[in-house]
Amino acid sequence: MGRVIAVANQKGGVGKTTTAINLAASFAAAEVNTLLVDCDPQSNATSGLGLVKDPERISSYHLLMGAASADEALQTTELEQLWLIPAHKNLIGANLELVDVEGREFRMREALAPLRERFQFIVLDCPPALDLLTLNALVAADAVLIPMQGEYFALEGISELLDTIERIRAALNPELAIEGVVLTMFDDRTNLAQQVMNELKKYFGEKLCATTVPRNIRLAEAPSHGKPALVYDPRSKGAESYIRLAKEIIAHYAPSDLGVVAPEPAQAEPGEKVDEIAAEEMDKSA
Repeated sequence: MGRVIAVANQKGGVGKTTTAINLAASFAAAEVNTLLVDCDPQSNATSGLGLVKDPERISSYHLLMGAASADEALQTTELEQLWLIPAHKNLIGANLELVDVEGREFRMREALAPLRERFQFIVLDCPPALDLLTLNALVAADAVLIPMQGEYFALEGISELLDTIERIRAALNPELAIEGVVLTMFDDRTNLAQQVMNELKKYFGEKLCATTVPRNIRLAEAPSHGKPALVYDPRSKGAESYIRLAKEIIAHYAPSDLGVVAPEPAQAEPGEKVDEIAAEEMDKSA
């Protein structure tokens, strides 16, 4: 049974989509079958993996409305073990169209259920709002990964998200856990960033990811080329940080928990697999 991780934070500009794309790509580079589901009407995760916006294409909107199955919505990507369910701007209409529908909070969970045996990780990219779209993602998820910037306002916003998670646990998804809190756009040279990290350590303890994601120009450039950072520039600090984050999260689980066979000792580590991808990209451009 695969693990469903929602990447969520109602505060915008904290690196949710960047984290969703590059974490999913890093899982795939580690030879783990991974699905990225774009749950945001802005559909940046869709364009960030190279898919042009197409209103005729089956998207996460159709899943929520029961108009198509998740299997029908699957799109392949440049990475062999990464698939995508794209989004479209009409997804924002689901907030209104589902208001009076019975069981509206469970639409995404029900749609993804048939795919959980096929993928070891399903990553949900949530919109920057605590609306019905985010609610569907959190009800569908086993755990939440919370990206945060190392700044004061980020600390203020986290309490609202945690309150929402507690409410969902109480009423809709009692098994919902916090996968971790990851600091993004992190500059360890500043006193403020260090103070925020210390506060988060006090509050979250081991749930604060050891991996931090630095500000990195390659991470910012990669989406405009429709590529994850590890394909665009696998040796950039941003790509390396998401590889470490993926390894950190994979290490939380025994292979049997994810429905995968334990790798042989000689199997390539994620970093080695990334080098192979980089070599392939250089061959293509030669």
